Amino acid sequence: MASRRGQMLDGVLLLDKPEGLSSNHALQRAKRALDARKAGHTGTLDPFATGLLVCCLGKATKISGQMLDADKGYVATIRFGEETDSGDLTGNLVSSAPEGFDGVDRAELERVLLNFKGEIQQVPPMYSALKRDGKPLYEYARQGLELDRPPRTVTIHHIELLSCDRFEAVIAVQCSKGTYIRTLAQDIGRQLGCGAHLKALRRTRVGPFGLDAAVGLEALQAMPDPKAALIALDALPAGLNPATSTQKDLKL
Repeated sequence: MASRRGQMLDGVLLLDKPEGLSSNHALQRAKRALDARKAGHTGTLDPFATGLLVCCLGKATKISGQMLDADKGYVATIRFGEETDSGDLTGNLVSSAPEGFDGVDRAELERVLLNFKGEIQQVPPMYSALKRDGKPLYEYARQGLELDRPPRTVTIHHIELLSCDRFEAVIAVQCSKGTYIRTLAQDIGRQLGCGAHLKALRRTRVGPFGLDAAVGLEALQAMPDPKAALIALDALPAGLNPATSTQKDLKL
């Protein structure tokens, strides 16, 4: 019989996080559905974002470091003509395109996207969990303060324009850890000279895991046996089994 604290479950849950929930809230709901005692996720998604949230349970939490360091994949919708202080649709408008702006030409956008392939420099957004003097930057931002942030090197392995209707575009991005897609959208808008912000974001990949294998939160909660959605430790991709990975590999 499970204790009041939940069962000791080991495995990985690939969760398709819904819009409107923080990553931690989605994790806690999944944890309750599984009646699991110990669980953690491996990389935050903003509440407005959806997609792959890799949740590690029990002994699988030992691979969390590897998942945090893993490359990520996203599909992002960019809205042109307006820049916000957060870089996304939840922020306050800070600048608009010049009067008469009639959208972005697809060929021009494709030329600009070429500038973001490979290693690039990104200035982390103020609305982020990065800390300064023990406080996350978003706390300063909420007080109306903007601090200097040194640029960081990140890598865009692949960027592809999926669609463009002049005022919005959808891009697919494969990138290194630490890449802010909000900042990428903002920087693309600045190079185009019209401003831009992120309208929607969906994470499609984390390391070897893809969104196509994920389960939605409501579907998980409705399953007769939610534990059936777990990937067992011995079924994890090569190099991720906590029993065979070294401490150095796991960055413990």
